[in-house]
Amino acid sequence: MNAPANFADALGAPVFDASARARFAAHYPEQPHILGHALTGHPLLEIEALAQLAEQLPIRSVEYNRGDLPIGVDGKPDSNGLTIAETIRKVAEAESWAVLKNIEQVPAYNDLLLGLLEEIRPEIEAATGAMLTPQGFIFVSSPRSVTPYHFDPEHNILLQIRGTKVMTQFPAGHTRFVPDTAHETYHSGGPRELKWDDRFLDHGTEFPLSPGEALFVPVMAPHFVKNGPSPSVSLSITWRSEWSYRESDARILNAMLRERGFAPKAPGRWPQQNYAKAYAFRALRKLGLTGS
Repeated sequence: MNAPANFADALGAPVFDASARARFAAHYPEQPHILGHALTGHPLLEIEALAQLAEQLPIRSVEYNRGDLPIGVDGKPDSNGLTIAETIRKVAEAESWAVLKNIEQVPAYNDLLLGLLEEIRPEIEAATGAMLTPQGFIFVSSPRSVTPYHFDPEHNILLQIRGTKVMTQFPAGHTRFVPDTAHETYHSGGPRELKWDDRFLDHGTEFPLSPGEALFVPVMAPHFVKNGPSPSVSLSITWRSEWSYRESDARILNAMLRERGFAPKAPGRWPQQNYAKAYAFRALRKLGLTGS
């Protein structure tokens, strides 16, 4: 576990080179795209190091289950019967999927996360302002495992470290793929898993990922992931922006309005800022009138 905190120092070069940063700047924050990275082989991302990390994290920061799943699931999948460390160490045969959440709780991984985000901070802040709430997530997946259809509230770059996978993404903010009520339920504390319809498949975009490649995932872009024929390790580096928080707060206000019989208009995607609804919700929350 005694690895260099910043992999760029060990390589003598940045993880995201100039062409990757330029490509990111041209597409952020709303267009998914593939970037190159130089993080493969980092000792903190080897299987044994990840098993040890899993044992250090609090139970609320690990999630793991069987990986032989359909694209759509109803609620949380069943347990695989192993511990999280066993799942990671036996990933080649465990038929499982695991995620280590908020790796920044462990100092060496916090240094890794912040070092990566610092490389692209200028591009982030030029578009969406201050980079807020940096968080890291590591995914360890068995061969052929599936991460079911869901969405996430963060700006996200998924770096493929080991193995291969294909992420299929769908347009963010399109009610055909995620109804407004699903957004409102999620931002009010509900699950991130979404209702799947096989008719969606023709409208998704597949992004194959191999070691040394990374994929940018826009805020709330619905997606599912299918792992390749060998074990996979991926690192998600995520952050929030005031724009993403305003979208979240506007969704919660809409949920409150819908409960009272209204049919509220959905928040706008970037570059709309959703000031009115977001600040109305924040005022209600400050007054203790939101129930949260």
